[in-house]
Amino acid sequence: MDIKIISIFPEMFFPIMKYGIIHKAIKKNIITITLLQLRNFSDQKRKNIDDKPYGGGAGMIFTAPPLQKAINNAKLLCKNPIKVIYLSPQGKQINQKNINKIIKNKTLIFVCGRYEGIDERVIENEIDEEWSIGDYILSGGELAAMVLIDVITRFIPGVISKKQSLKEESFFTGILDHAHYTRPKTVSGIQVPQVLLSGNHNKINEWRIKNAIKKTWEKRPDLLYNIKFNKDK
Repeated sequence: MDIKIISIFPEMFFPIMKYGIIHKAIKKNIITITLLQLRNFSDQKRKNIDDKPYGGGAGMIFTAPPLQKAINNAKLLCKNPIKVIYLSPQGKQINQKNINKIIKNKTLIFVCGRYEGIDERVIENEIDEEWSIGDYILSGGELAAMVLIDVITRFIPGVISKKQSLKEESFFTGILDHAHYTRPKTVSGIQVPQVLLSGNHNKINEWRIKNAIKKTWEKRPDLLYNIKFNKDK
């Protein structure tokens, strides 16, 4: 996957490119990340990329010309079909179900807004989709882009070697993950559930399913409404 990021703070992405899963994916040439400084596409003497909103009001708005130039430049750097994404609290909220569809895209261009947003005409003419990571306001789209890049990268074939480890994670099946335990057997007087020490894989799997449902009921009961359970299991 080829990822282009348009931002006025591209340096914010340096850490995720140097550590963890994303760094490994870059080293394996599974993904590429290109950072574009939006100010470089401004024709203004001081490289301004924002202005006051028409009609008045607080805050500043990203102007259309530099954004359009940046997006067109990013497209020129791409060989595969492109999807231009604007990170916005008004966008479609991304969840685990969306990820398999997202990774089918070979090229993503992320537009990271700031302040009060971007000129609506850019959204109408240049943006394919608006995405959100939750119903709350961030200072800008950079953090949302980082979260999505991390989520997407994990599910690109070849990044994580064991597919089973992905399938057993929270939300992959639509519910939360079961509890996990490791050595020592006793911590603060609490022992590991005996079934996990039994070596009986059928019993262990049954316990994990029941525990996952229990944890979901306690913490996120809303997730259970759309789950179809097998009565025989």
